[in-house]
Amino acid sequence: MSDLLVRLRGRGWRLTAQRRVVAEVLDGDHVHLTADEVHARAVERLPEISRATVYNTLGELVGLGEVMEVATDGRARRYDPNAHRPHQHLVCSACGTIRDVHPAGDPLGDLPAEQRFGFAVATVEVTYRGICPDCG
Repeated sequence: MSDLLVRLRGRGWRLTAQRRVVAEVLDGDHVHLTADEVHARAVERLPEISRATVYNTLGELVGLGEVMEVATDGRARRYDPNAHRPHQHLVCSACGTIRDVHPAGDPLGDLPAEQRFGFAVATVEVTYRGICPDCG
C-alpha cells in the first residue's frame, strides 16, 4: 500500500474507488503530475472516473495537507504527494521536469535575523533551476 494511502486511511478519509485510484496514481518519490496527467492515468485504471472527480479529489487532498500544489514559471500546477517530507524542488527550465531534492543545511536557519524584517518565518520554498540531461 502506498504511503499516501496509509496516511489517508490513518485520517479516516473515506476511500471510494475513485479516491483510491487518484491516490494510487500520485504514489511515488518524484511524482509531480498535472491534474490532466492524473486524470489520464486514473482512466487507465478506472475508465469511468470523471475529470471533475479527479479535480475535486486533488482539491480535497491539498486541503487536507496530504498533497502539495507546485507551480513553476506559469506552467500548469502539479501535485506532489510528498507533503510530509521536507524537500525542495529542482526544475528543468526547458521541459518543466521536477525532481525532489534534499540539500544539506537549513534554509530557514540560513536567513539572518536582520534580513527577516520582524517576520515570524514559518516555511521556506527554494526552487533550483537548470537544464535536465534529456534537454541538455
